[in-house]
Parts: sequence; structure tokens; C-alpha cells
Amino acid sequence: MYSGGSNKEELNKFIRDLEKAINGEYSAIECYERMADQASNEKERNQILEIRRDEIKHFEQFLMLYTAITGRSHPPVVTEECPGNYRLALLAAFEDEQNTVDLYNKMADRAPDSSTRRMFRRAALDEQHHAVWFLSYLTVR
Repeated sequence: MYSGGSNKEELNKFIRDLEKAINGEYSAIECYERMADQASNEKERNQILEIRRDEIKHFEQFLMLYTAITGRSHPPVVTEECPGNYRLALLAAFEDEQNTVDLYNKMADRAPDSSTRRMFRRAALDEQHHAVWFLSYLTVR
């Protein structure tokens, strides 16, 4: 079990946010697979699948961190609906990625150690990058 320097209340808040992050990544993985199938061209499809691979990487990192901190696993659940309409899914993905950047930066600020801070800063950069791609698909047509 993790024994970082944060007090218990701070650590419990971090764990709750980590559960939210795990569920969010899991939801994105599911949604982006469906979105890739609806993409308007092969280049767009491949980019969405690349974004999905990033989300899988984050998901796996966050699960390992959760286990290291708590000593138990977290069964992920889909917490965000993926719209069936491609344009609405792009808009939802863009907004979710932007909100996730904020969450991950806040988590990095409260992270119990430097390697966890780096992991969340990197994930925040990835999410911002994803948001730009989704915005481009919404506006550049």
C-alpha cells in the first residue's frame, strides 16, 4: 500500500479523483472505439484510434497507481454516455477532454509524489492534444 506524505483527508480526495479518472478513461476508451467506426475518412479514423491508445495507456497507469495507493483494484464503470450521432460525440469528446485537462492538472498539484505529478502532467498534455484534434474535426470541414 502507498505511504505518501499527504494527510489522510487529502489522500482520500486524491483517491476519489483517481476513481473518477479511471472511470473517465474507461468511458473514453469505449466511446472512441465507436467514434472511430463512424469517422468520415481513414485519416480521421486512425487519429481517433491513436487517441484511444493514449486513453488505454492512461487507464492502465491509473489502475496501477490506484492499486499501489489502496492495495486493492478498482472495477471501472462507464460513467459518461457516448452520443450515437458522430458530430455530437465529437462535441462531447472535445468538452470531456478539456474538462479532463483541468482535473489532471489539479490532481498533479495534489499528487503524493513527484512521479505521480509527472504522470498527471503528461496525461493533461495528452488530453489537451486530443481536444485539439476533436475540435478540428468539428470545425475544419
